[in-house]
Amino acid sequence: MVKYVGLDPQREYCKRFGQIAVEMGFVTSEQLKVALMEQVDEDLAGRPHRYLGSVFIGKDWMTEKQVEAVLYKMFGVTREETPSVTTSPGEK
Repeated sequence: MVKYVGLDPQREYCKRFGQIAVEMGFVTSEQLKVALMEQVDEDLAGRPHRYLGSVFIGKDWMTEKQVEAVLYKMFGVTREETPSVTTSPGEK
């Protein structure tokens, strides 16, 4: 699973990752709701925060290429243009 380092999602885009993923047909609104609930539950339990893309990949609802397509639509950059790609904290 990938994490794009050096991007400030709160500052650099208007539409949220999940909304774009639904609009692009990669996930359903129901899958988005499940992923958001899982994300919040993990945050409240004190576990490391996971980006929605990581949750979707972990559930086999999206591929890494689809996550990249959403990020490209959000930020206008590709993985190759973003050299600081690492795994999320606590993930290997």
